[in-house]
Amino acid sequence: MRPVPFVIDLRLDAAELTARLVDIPSVSGTEEPLADAVEQALRALPHLTVDRYGNNVVARTTLGRAERVVLAGHLDTVPIADNVPSRLDENGVLWGCGATDMKAGVAVQLRIAATVPEPDRDLTFVFYDNEETAPHLNGLGHVAQAHPDWLAGDFAILLEPSNARIEGGCQGTLQVRLKTKGERVRSARGLPGSNAIHAAGPILARLAAYEPRKPVIDGLEYHEGLNAVRIDGGGAGNVIPDTCTVTVNFRYAPDRTIEEAQAHVHEVFADCGVDEFTLLSARTGALPGLSHPAAAAFMEAVGGRAMPKFGWTDVARFSTLGVPAVNYGPGDALLAHKRDERVDTEAILRCEQRLRDWLTRRARRS
Repeated sequence: MRPVPFVIDLRLDAAELTARLVDIPSVSGTEEPLADAVEQALRALPHLTVDRYGNNVVARTTLGRAERVVLAGHLDTVPIADNVPSRLDENGVLWGCGATDMKAGVAVQLRIAATVPEPDRDLTFVFYDNEETAPHLNGLGHVAQAHPDWLAGDFAILLEPSNARIEGGCQGTLQVRLKTKGERVRSARGLPGSNAIHAAGPILARLAAYEPRKPVIDGLEYHEGLNAVRIDGGGAGNVIPDTCTVTVNFRYAPDRTIEEAQAHVHEVFADCGVDEFTLLSARTGALPGLSHPAAAAFMEAVGGRAMPKFGWTDVARFSTLGVPAVNYGPGDALLAHKRDERVDTEAILRCEQRLRDWLTRRARRS
């Protein structure tokens, strides 16, 4: 390996390690120095086999256990907002870019990799780049395409911030653009012109009246949502517009396929005068998979009540590979990406201990 400018000391506890990780800038697209440091630290552990693909690092135990669990987390952050280096306040709260999303979770992964050499399940640790940017750049997706065998497992945990509560699966997301057409004329002589913005009225009315579905899956109640997120139309102040577009986001429960979600949106707006319907993007959801034995054991170990994940996360990529997955990590997702992003260090240590207990047959409720 080439010289690494940053060194990660895996003897630090998970809270101190989080601070060290925050102090290594890794905005999406610039993760290479952090990936180098992670790779170097993991290669020093004799019980792990380490592979790298781009700025994605995968480390695995090969103990021949009956089950394999994948622990995954992304290395990148959103752009820094004058919040690096990290700062620890008198209340034990660590402040800094990525503290919650998700260098605290990455620190927990690294500590488990370093301090649990003989877990009761084989482990795979995945550290990937470009989660906070365009989906086609996502490192986990790249690894899934190039080396799907690296991600094989019976159960996966994505250490996204969840206040150390299990969030099962995730909802899918779909964006469509609905276009209405009119006839362009001077506004002073509005007839016989036809106003495309006015023609969008039934679309907005249908959205305002929409009743979302709330299906229960594996005991978790998901909550779908259909909302306008953008509207475009018109130009000059003295011209009746001949086109208008409404961009709609559909957050749908994981029991629907992309095709079913798209068909539902078509059905909702079928009689609203839409001239063109364009699918802009779509991501499948992930079923919670809480009935899987490994997931049930994890639930018992960490205690509490599982919650549904309404937003989209990379658990969906594991679901596509046939690996049931949950979100579980320290930190509050509502603080992610904020200038005052922060995480309680006690929460980091507690999350680390719960995972260690589970993986060493000392599971306990707390």
